[in-house]
Amino acid sequence: MAKEKTTFTCTECGGTSPRWLGKCPSCGAWNTLIEQVAEAAPGKNRLSAPQGYAGLANVQPVLPLAAIEAQDVARTPSGIDELDRVLGGGIVEGGVVLIGGDPGIGKSTLLLQAMDALQRAGLPTLYVTGEESGAQVALRSRRLGIDGSQVQLLAEIQLEKILATVEVTQPAVVVIDSIQTTYSDQLTSAPGSVAQVRECAAHLTRMAKGTGIAVILVGHVTKEGALAGPRVLEHMVDTVLYFEGDTHSQFRLVRAIKNRFGAVNEIGVFAMTEKGLKGVSNPSAIFLSQHSEPVPGSCVMVTLEGTRPLLVEIQALVDTGGPSPRRLSVGLDKDRLAMLLAVLHRHAGVACMDQDVFVNAVGGVRISEPAADLAVMLAITSSLRGKALPRGFLAFGEVGLAGEVRPAPRGQERLKEAAKLGFSVAVVPKANAPKKPIEGLTIHAVERVDEAMDVVRGM
Repeated sequence: MAKEKTTFTCTECGGTSPRWLGKCPSCGAWNTLIEQVAEAAPGKNRLSAPQGYAGLANVQPVLPLAAIEAQDVARTPSGIDELDRVLGGGIVEGGVVLIGGDPGIGKSTLLLQAMDALQRAGLPTLYVTGEESGAQVALRSRRLGIDGSQVQLLAEIQLEKILATVEVTQPAVVVIDSIQTTYSDQLTSAPGSVAQVRECAAHLTRMAKGTGIAVILVGHVTKEGALAGPRVLEHMVDTVLYFEGDTHSQFRLVRAIKNRFGAVNEIGVFAMTEKGLKGVSNPSAIFLSQHSEPVPGSCVMVTLEGTRPLLVEIQALVDTGGPSPRRLSVGLDKDRLAMLLAVLHRHAGVACMDQDVFVNAVGGVRISEPAADLAVMLAITSSLRGKALPRGFLAFGEVGLAGEVRPAPRGQERLKEAAKLGFSVAVVPKANAPKKPIEGLTIHAVERVDEAMDVVRGM
């Protein structure tokens, strides 16, 4: 009997190689090639629609861009305000959403709640589960307090049967939980393989665009936290959401890293309760420690997550180090921390060369924008001096290598959010100083790091 021909496929990018290699020749990732049986060439294009389904296979006329009528997309609120915020206002007709996160973080719980809310609002929904039985999903719904739910449930992993059921039931929204368990009979590889994930996602995307049915795909994540399967999966869908947070913590963040119908990096904040995930209306309270008195090494900043300003507490601890002091940051870029310490020494005369420096963003939030620079430097200085910043103090601004303090985007919104929550003193870049005073907020506008240090020393 002839030996089956095998190829090696990269789990990161989907590239193939005729033999095993330690490094993927396409994307350069190490130890990602896995052996698979080579697929037999199909009799038609792999993106051809299943029999009896036209989808987008019809030839479309070529039109100039000016002749095409631009229409705003219609959105349907999901019934969960924080989820609607991340999606850009609601679920879009014919849109494809990919949501990923660690096991047990609450993906299925949130989607089950959203499907029930949509069903109660009069929209037909279909929940396809491939990881659990119908009895397990029903048990979860009872535990969440969802009684008498009319959400249609299908326990199936074969793509062709799922598409046939969708054609018969005609729901408005379909959830596939999860795309890694779904397989197509057109391929011989196992469910979860790169080829199966890519093929099933392509057919579901075509179905959504051709019929106007919104599709929500649940995706597994790798140990590094990225969505499992090839990155092409993220390019095929309209919206990519990530569930963030520690399973031991009560709070969860849902972040949009791609959204063709809304803002990227928008976040929704949820609290895990006995009755499921509940939206948090004032998320700034999560990221602020409740100190009875101001403590050294603590500085509050206002960060932007999409269109939402959030107040986050930056904590720093400076302690006597050994011959090779440590620089450790949680929630912030460690390389940027080393740069800020050098700027602090050169342009403000604050030396931490022989000190261990630890910096943490409270609440498990990750801050990627450089507007946190000034708050980090003031927190480090406060810890080194052992003197707390005054109550109601906040700071934000990007710091350059020449010691200048650069403006942060949308500074007015940041200051208004701080004033609304009762903060009274702010150190901000000069370009972010408001033209009109903000009631209850004293603003110190600075151009350089040493000016900011002088302002703080005088308080």
